[in-house]
Amino acid sequence: MLATLSSKLAVFLLAAVLSLVATAARAADTLHVVTHQRVTVVTDPAKGTNTYKAWGRFPAAKEGIRSIKLNVRLGCPDGMRCADWDYNDHITIRRTGGVKGASQDYEVGRMLTPYGGAFGKDWHFNWEVDITDFSLLLRDSVEIEYNHTGYEPNKDRGWSVTLDFEIVKGRPAWEPISIQKIYDGSFRYGDPANSIENLLKPVDFTAAKDAAFARLRVVQTGHGMDKPDGCGEFCDKYRELWVDGKLFDKRPIWKQCGDNPLYPQAGTWVYSRANWCPGDLMQPDLYNLPVLGGSRHTIDLTMQPYTAAAAPSADEVISAYLVQYRKAAAQHDVALQAVVRPSLQDAYRRENPASMQPRIIVKNMGATPVRSLTVRYGLAGTARQQYQWRGNLAPSASTVIDLPGLIAGRAGRNTFVAELLRPDGKADQYAADNRLASPYEAAPTHGSDLVVHLQTNNQPGQNSYTLTDNAGKVWRQRPAGSLKANTLYRDTLRLPVGQYRFVLLDSANNGLEFWANPRGGRGKLRLLNATGAMLKDFESDFGSSVVYDFAVGQPVAPITAQTSFGLYPTSTNGPTTFDYYANFPEDLVVQLVTDPGDAVVEEHRYPQLKEGVFTYDLSRFPKGRFYLKVLVNGQEKFKKRIRLKER
Repeated sequence: MLATLSSKLAVFLLAAVLSLVATAARAADTLHVVTHQRVTVVTDPAKGTNTYKAWGRFPAAKEGIRSIKLNVRLGCPDGMRCADWDYNDHITIRRTGGVKGASQDYEVGRMLTPYGGAFGKDWHFNWEVDITDFSLLLRDSVEIEYNHTGYEPNKDRGWSVTLDFEIVKGRPAWEPISIQKIYDGSFRYGDPANSIENLLKPVDFTAAKDAAFARLRVVQTGHGMDKPDGCGEFCDKYRELWVDGKLFDKRPIWKQCGDNPLYPQAGTWVYSRANWCPGDLMQPDLYNLPVLGGSRHTIDLTMQPYTAAAAPSADEVISAYLVQYRKAAAQHDVALQAVVRPSLQDAYRRENPASMQPRIIVKNMGATPVRSLTVRYGLAGTARQQYQWRGNLAPSASTVIDLPGLIAGRAGRNTFVAELLRPDGKADQYAADNRLASPYEAAPTHGSDLVVHLQTNNQPGQNSYTLTDNAGKVWRQRPAGSLKANTLYRDTLRLPVGQYRFVLLDSANNGLEFWANPRGGRGKLRLLNATGAMLKDFESDFGSSVVYDFAVGQPVAPITAQTSFGLYPTSTNGPTTFDYYANFPEDLVVQLVTDPGDAVVEEHRYPQLKEGVFTYDLSRFPKGRFYLKVLVNGQEKFKKRIRLKER
């Protein structure tokens, strides 16, 4: 009897181990198809477009695909500087089925390039977007095209572009049946002689006999500069989606840019725009339309009525695709899409490093709404916390979940682990995507005596700050309306051991400094210790907010060779002021160089400088653009553009 039980137990344990191994294998079965590897991309000023094509080998049609994520990495090209302008670039499936295969021309990604004029040569940034909806096309040999638009000079500037298709193999949550192009093009908006509604015509489709729903995937951005409205780039208009003659959705084609994780940039990066921001990989609007097999339906996108006052120049650039899907493969199935904090991902820079309230993104991959979910999380190698989430997460919808508690970690690199368990109290029917490990840097630890050093600008009514602990207690605040212009505030704090979050807000979304807002002047924010050493220097050109998490306790983070740079104004008829602050004396070389050309026209040397303010008069130079470069101990540490006599 005992032998029989032992034998059964052994079989059970073996089966459990094999199941765990199989689950781990499924989770790790990820394929990276890199079609463009650090390709140098420049404009073709004669045409306004320049295409870069490459082939990739994707999974065979019979292989199951769980998800596809497009990772786009931009950097400065070797031997060139980063490009200047916010151009509208398209990433497209050109051909499928090999060299002689069919032309497809499906846009899978749209990249709005940043204002890169002030980026250093080692700059790079990563974006990502889920493109699983194109899994029917991304099979076998596929030709991918990166289409870079624009007219700027192409001899000394450009982008280094990497396209990485991250494919997780496995059972699809919804099996696709077909993909159909609905709209694809640039549609003139505001033309009194030809309404955009004459171009965005209703489109009919027939549901497949085994279709459970149809997903409409829309990417739309507005461009052009009508007078006086600034359409289509700078006018806030709405779009409606009509399905079978009934209003299905209405939303503004507008996006706030002051919280862009890529900041600062050289141009007008903080200005809100028609559904995009400079330095932005577009995220699609997704609409799931319930259908019955064989039924007929009509889709119609319409825009808010608008007529240009003068010659129309506005365009709405729209790509819209309809993907029909069979019913979900599982009833109870959730996926952990991302760990927002703690994280090292570029897209979450504004929220990290974090010391409290982990944040994750969860998606319902099943057929039924999810109303409860257990999340287990914490520092790898330590005891985990558990949190019971309750809500109503519809099929295929995603939600952000803030988890209670602290984010523990040692100084330097750590790993945070989160895992989803028991959706609605049931076993998850596809557990391979329930767990993520997120590398992160621990928030710094400071001593109890701190100084908030805030120099206000000319518009202090736009600013406020709060310092709270992990329990939400406010330890110090300067409410909106309480600050005076051009005033230095040194708020001395004595804090007990704990976790804290400092937040500075700007209601105008243009920070303490913005080159195109000369009336605002320039302010400065630093966090100092009791002896005046700089613990954290904050970029003045921050847009909408800065967030800084830290701990008070032991061991205290050592004082490092931090440096602070400032240059204002950067649009001038002559004088501009450079300020510098450092924890330790350093050898500085300040250079004024031409743009383009990088010819040094003025140079200043400051040996063993710790702090200083210097004014330079550039009025003797001709109208144009320059860069101020600062080399610290021979290494370039600061670079900012100066617009001379352009106003």
